[in-house]
Amino acid sequence: MRRDLQVVREPLDEDVLRRGRSASAGAGAVLHFLGIVRGTEGSDAIRALDYEAFEPMAVHQFGKLFDALEQRWPRVESVRLVHRVGIVPVGEASLWVEIVSPHRGEAFESCQWLIDEMKRVVPIWKKAVPGGSG
Repeated sequence: MRRDLQVVREPLDEDVLRRGRSASAGAGAVLHFLGIVRGTEGSDAIRALDYEAFEPMAVHQFGKLFDALEQRWPRVESVRLVHRVGIVPVGEASLWVEIVSPHRGEAFESCQWLIDEMKRVVPIWKKAVPGGSG
């Protein structure tokens, strides 16, 4: 399984990320997920989220998640994940995930699982930056 992980400070460029795709002739599904910052955190209006990561451990944990994903969905060809850190304004992307697989079911299932597990075990924290119009 092809793996690509990036933890970045700059805004995510979806066009560049999509052009980096690699898929075999057996790939029948390419799933992209884009997580964007919404204008509220709970009931409070915000203007941004400030993401902080313990990067060495985050990279280690992502590697373990990618290993587990490959064991659970062995036909997934590729997983690529980009997570932004620092200040991410409302409306901008903080997370981009791409799964390439032969079928859509395993693409959807593995992507959902990866994001859920990422939130559970990867040391990336967010703090709301107050403000905004809600």
